[in-house]
This record gives sequence, C-alpha cells and structure tokens, in this order.
Amino acid sequence: MKGSSKSFPKHETRHLSEHKNIARCARFSADGRFVATGSADTSIKLFEVSKIKQMLLSDAKDGPVRPVIRTYYDHIQPINDLDFHPQGTILISGAKDQTIKFFDISKTNAKRAYRVIQDTHNVRSVSFHPSGDFLLAGTDHAIPHLYDINTFQCYLSANIPETNPNGAINQVRYSCTGAMYVTASKDGAIRLWDGITASCVRSITGAHGTAEATSANFTKDQRFVLSCGKDSTIKLWEVGSGRLVKQYLGAMHTQLRCQAIFNETEEFILSIDELNNEIVIWDAMTTEKVAKWPSNHVGAPRWLEHSPIESAFISCGTDRSVRFWKETV
Repeated sequence: MKGSSKSFPKHETRHLSEHKNIARCARFSADGRFVATGSADTSIKLFEVSKIKQMLLSDAKDGPVRPVIRTYYDHIQPINDLDFHPQGTILISGAKDQTIKFFDISKTNAKRAYRVIQDTHNVRSVSFHPSGDFLLAGTDHAIPHLYDINTFQCYLSANIPETNPNGAINQVRYSCTGAMYVTASKDGAIRLWDGITASCVRSITGAHGTAEATSANFTKDQRFVLSCGKDSTIKLWEVGSGRLVKQYLGAMHTQLRCQAIFNETEEFILSIDELNNEIVIWDAMTTEKVAKWPSNHVGAPRWLEHSPIESAFISCGTDRSVRFWKETV
C-alpha cells in the first residue's frame, strides 16, 4: 500500500561562507552542534550551528555574527571527506594527499593537525566507528582500510571480494552500532562488510549498472542501505537479503560525486538534480517526489549533508560557497 506522501516543510537558506575553491564535502557532529566543510583549496572550516542560527536572525544588533569558529590549513591537496569523533572533540579529514589528519576542535588557536595517518592511497572517504576507537578509510584501493586510532595499525579484510581494477571507494560509512559498514565504489558495486571480522558479507555488483556508486549509508535500524549513483538513480537495499526495495527517480546526476541522504527522521530523502541545479526531496516510503527547490548555488551543488538532530542541512557548491538550510518556523 503506497498511501499518500507527506509534505516536506519549507526551508529558508543562507549563504554562510566561501572557500577559495570548490566546497567539496561537509559533516555534522553527532550532537548537531558543529558542522565542518572541506574544500579543493585544502582548507577545512568549522562552524558552530548555534552561531549560524544567530546569523539567520538578521536583526543581530551587536554587528555581524561569525559562524566560522576555526579554519584549518594542514593538507596539501583537496579535502575529500570529514568526520567527527562520536564522543570527543576530534575532527578528522581525508584528502588527496593520502593522509588522514586529526584536529582537536576544543583548542581555539590550533590551525594544524595534532596527529596524522599516512595512507598509501588517495583518501576518498572516512568514517569513525561509533566507539571512536577505529576508523575506516575508503581510498583508491578497492578494500577499505581499517585503522586502530590508538596504535595507528592498519587492518585489511582477509576475504577479498571480486573487485574491479576500477574499484576505488567513493564512500565508506559505518552503521550506527558499528556492526557493519558499507562501501560505494567506482565499479558500481555496493558492498556490505562485517564490522567485527572486516570481511565482505555481500557484494551488490552493478548496483548502479555500469555507473559509479557515489554514496551509501545505513538507516538507523541498520536494516537498509540508501545508495546513489551516476546512473541518476537512488536505491534502497535490504541489508539482510541484498534485495532492491525502493527506487527514487527523477533527478539527473551523472557527473559529480552526488550524495543521497535521509533527513533526521528518515521520512524524506534529499539529493541533487545537476541538470536543473535543484535540491530534490522524495517521500522515503512512497518514493514520490515531494519538493524541488533551486539550489541557490551557481552550478549544481556537490554535496548535501543533513543535521542528525533537526530540520537543517548544508549544501556545498562548485561556486565555492557553503549554504545552510533550515525549516522555516
């Protein structure tokens, strides 16, 4: 039974900040208090969400509110992905310079990383284990690299799935308990991995046909994975069986490393239509498109990231800008 679709609330949007080159990625902290963005200009900006909201209340009598509370310059090549430690004040970044860097966001004057992991490949994606003791790096290598963050030892899976030479990982994400992780690869496959043994338990090959799979993340109950690909489809897969459950169509994305994400309640799915430069929203249950909004970026946004706790999200643009979107009250 399809039932009728819910309507997605109206949002207001504001230009927050400008990098010196393409804004490539963003991530919220687990408590929703901070959001960080990474750029092709090799810098990382850290925003405090309460200050962003203050900025939205345009009658700030005490002069302009500056939502950027830190800027880090420590990479020598573009930033690909970011993540926050689940409990602590640590932000990590993965970059094309083959490093993962650790920043302590509680230190107000620190501009540089206090720890660095040197990988052997371009680090395309990073994800902290919910315990904060391990992290995953998705790289140009087809197997995710698992690091113990206390010893910096790297573990690789013992059972290697059939991978394409073009199996570079576009995204790696842990489930919320760390029991599993998922990878979206350039060879079009979505692969599910056991969080304890690091073995690949399921390969959904050709998840997006011959096109790259560009993003993948678990639902909070870990029963499903949402994936996005350069075939202009977004798909929901059942973790237990690998079965395709739902498809969300009607947005063109064939060029960029496009993200498909849930809103904080998982009732809606957001993604990007590159052709029309729009943010598109579907009802997760009915798969019906319920909204499409001009992105307000010059050229299609490259990344969307939703707050884990409220109706707010970030868009990052080829136009170098970072925008904040929140539900209008």
